[in-house]
Amino acid sequence: MHKVLLVDDQKLIRDGINSLLGLSGQVTVIGECADGSGVVAACQQLNPDVILLDLSMPVMNGVQTLAALQQAGVKVPVLILTTFDEHELVLKSIALGARGFLLKDVSLETLVEAIAMLASGGSWFAPNITERLLASVRSNSTGFTMPVQLEPLSDKELEILQLMAAGYSNKEIATALYKSEGTVKNQCSAILSKLGVRDRTRAVLLALELGLIS
Repeated sequence: MHKVLLVDDQKLIRDGINSLLGLSGQVTVIGECADGSGVVAACQQLNPDVILLDLSMPVMNGVQTLAALQQAGVKVPVLILTTFDEHELVLKSIALGARGFLLKDVSLETLVEAIAMLASGGSWFAPNITERLLASVRSNSTGFTMPVQLEPLSDKELEILQLMAAGYSNKEIATALYKSEGTVKNQCSAILSKLGVRDRTRAVLLALELGLIS
């Protein structure tokens, strides 16, 4: 039974998701927050397996919540619930380590599957959302150009890219891989260069589109 912390400002949505997940027999909601201000404390008290997080909330939105979790060192995987008109918030959430995102009209079966995937250490990025995000990034940025021929990434670079997708900083990656921070910084720069992108968010999105990470 996977334990979920549900964060959404609309009580009707929280009640609906709670009821649906209860029917699955695989997921239980152990806590609820109406905004992000109490999420860090709730994680420390309840120890959820996954945080199900809305992006657009008053007081403290989803992006601010992710930043607070990162600052507090809370490593609970976060699954974002989003709509198609929240591109910028989704991009920022990826940069802050969100491990997946789904549309709010997702089926119960898919939601349960995504929660299970995150709880087991994986990621869940719905292909249709990823494609829309990539299209949005490309149409609004001159710094996102697919290389004519992608230079292969080494196994170590792919490992670092996976950690980047999980929101790890250079210092945290260095600790995890027993490397110096300077070495990791150079390897991250090499990854961005090989992918033809200028920042981590675009690197993660492109890697997802190409199937380099999951």
